[in-house]
Formats: sequence, C-alpha cells, structure tokens
Amino acid sequence: MLRAGLTGGLATGKSFVGKCLADLGCKLLKADEIGHGLLQPGGAAYPAVVDAFGPEILDAEGSIDRRILGGIVFQDPAKLAQLNALVHPAVVIREEEWIEETRRTDPGAIAVVEAAILIETGSYKRFDTIILTVCSREQQIERAMKRDGLSRDEVLDRISRQMPLDEKRKYAQYVIDTSGEKEMTVRQVRDLYDALRRQQP
Repeated sequence: MLRAGLTGGLATGKSFVGKCLADLGCKLLKADEIGHGLLQPGGAAYPAVVDAFGPEILDAEGSIDRRILGGIVFQDPAKLAQLNALVHPAVVIREEEWIEETRRTDPGAIAVVEAAILIETGSYKRFDTIILTVCSREQQIERAMKRDGLSRDEVLDRISRQMPLDEKRKYAQYVIDTSGEKEMTVRQVRDLYDALRRQQP
C-alpha cells in the first residue's frame, strides 16, 4: 500500500485535488474533519481546548465557534502552537488507525491523507510521498475570502502564519498547480494518479 500525504497552503485547492484522487480510486481521509470532530462537545480535545481558551470561544449551544477560535489563534503564534499541541496528537492517532484499517482491507490501495499542516508538524515523514497544491497568492486571498467569509486582512494574517509555498515545495515529490481552469487541474491529477500507481510497492 502507498501512503500519500496531500497538503498545501490556505485555499490552494487541497480538497478539490483530494476529491479528484478519490474519484479515481484512491482512499481519502481528511485530517481537518477529524480535527473538527475532536472539537465537538464530547470530542477528545473539547475539554482541554475550552479550558485553555475560555468559555468565550463557545456559541449559545456550547459548541466551539471555530471562527472565534481561529481569530484568537491566528493572531498569536504561541496560541496556535498550543491549539495544535492539544488537537494534533489525537488526529495523528486516528490517521494511523485509518491507514492500518485500509492496509488490512485493501493492501493495494493508495491511501491519501489530506492535511493542512502536514509539513509544519513533521507528519510528512510518515508518508511515502507528499503531494502539494499551489496557486498564486492573490488566488489564495480571493478564494479564502469567498469560501470562508473572511476579510482580506484576516486572510493575509492566516497566510502569514503558514509556511510559504516555496518552502513547502522542498518537501513535495509532486506539485499540483490549481491556478488555471478546473479541467487543467483534473488533467494534472490524472497524471499524478498514474504516477502514484507506478510508485506503489
């Protein structure tokens, strides 16, 4: 089985590329969805995160408002690191469980884990190959503003907290440029899928 990590900067098209790979037959796990689940009431990270960041991050129903939490942590690198330390270890455990489940049920699979901070956390070392999505900085800004309802300044602040895409390129075996039309991205992903098949043990 081939273990592939899929990552990229804010709004560079990770989810679209992940969906394309899944459509082609890859097994796909979205680490962000695991993280969101861990932050739900009853989730493993919920008590520690509420204790660390206070009741002001909760909405009227007692759920963590991720926009409020994001506004706090993306303005303070120390708080972002604190949040990652509370959530990331549990995410990694679930990823490894999923990878082992996939290995048992489909030994010939290409198992793709989509994660935003794969390189920053050192998790890239757990994978056979790393796929990076990239686009122009202006496209990142426009896409994130449209998708997340953020202001330009909020998006720029979040991008500034991430490792630059040029730096991430050093860790990637494959780079998908999502700056063009969607069909151009789809063609790149098809070529990528063929390359991953050839790379399988």
